Amino acid sequence: MAVETNKKVFQLLVDNTSGVLSRISGLFSRRGYNIESITAGVTADPRYTRITIVTSGDDDILEQIEKQVAKLVDVRNIKVLETYESVYRELCLIKVEVTDKSREGLIAVANVFRANIIDVSTTSMIIEITGNQNKIQAFLGLLEGYTILELARTGITGLTRGDKDVVWLDN
Repeated sequence: MAVETNKKVFQLLVDNTSGVLSRISGLFSRRGYNIESITAGVTADPRYTRITIVTSGDDDILEQIEKQVAKLVDVRNIKVLETYESVYRELCLIKVEVTDKSREGLIAVANVFRANIIDVSTTSMIIEITGNQNKIQAFLGLLEGYTILELARTGITGLTRGDKDVVWLDN
């Protein structure tokens, strides 16, 4: 019988201290848990960092991940960002090889996806696209006829919808 693998998006609110990201990723490494993507950035309050981790495993593993991460000293709050209650976004930068002939077609595709051309040279263009993973994958699929020179993706970041789930920390 095959074990069903699920994907979860965890959002952590942690103290903005030196080494916090290393301690969190180290926990995943020591326990053999997989991180599919991880993003981190300071919040509106510079004392705290918001970290979004996408991971996968069976239900027992995902439950263990949540419990183990919650035990870390720097972690102030952990919650699961459920798909239907959250907004996810990812940023992708793509450097594509272009010629005079191919440039217009690439610009047209970028416009359809509301992507931005952020750098142009005689031989390449850098395109910035933001959206959910499906949008980015669809865009990349349309670039199959082009040569992608470099690609950088941020990984998912997200927030829950509305204000019912906002965490306020007092010190």
